[in-house]
Amino acid sequence: MSFDKARSAGYLANHMARLFAQGLHARVRPLGLAPAQFMTLLELWTTDGLTQAQLVERLDVEQATMANTLKRMERDGLIDRRPHPDDRRAQQNWLTDKARGLKAQAVAAASAQNEAALQGLSAEERERFIDLTRRVIANMKRGGATTPDA
Repeated sequence: MSFDKARSAGYLANHMARLFAQGLHARVRPLGLAPAQFMTLLELWTTDGLTQAQLVERLDVEQATMANTLKRMERDGLIDRRPHPDDRRAQQNWLTDKARGLKAQAVAAASAQNEAALQGLSAEERERFIDLTRRVIANMKRGGATTPDA
């Protein structure tokens, strides 16, 4: 049996994700950001003071990856890490003025990347694409990502 990568949802999703990340990186790099930092900032711009564990859960990334991202963000002056008042083992991650000041430009950069990626699609096609993508993500979160073939 041959594998047709042009008909593989996983292959195409992975390829698309890499291209999105490359394009986003090119657009946020002048702001001093990497895509992982931007994803983390999106969460903190919505809810400041999240812990590392909360960010791991919201972003579906590995604990070690998030630890490295937060360390770089602290080094770059984007977050301040402070002990959690109710959990001595945890630290909260708070945005700095520098990070809050990057929001408009970073969101505009991401919007430009999305626009570039979706050019040529009608409004209905864009909405359908987004809806289908959300549904596939929900399937994967429910276990489709780790269920072995029977």
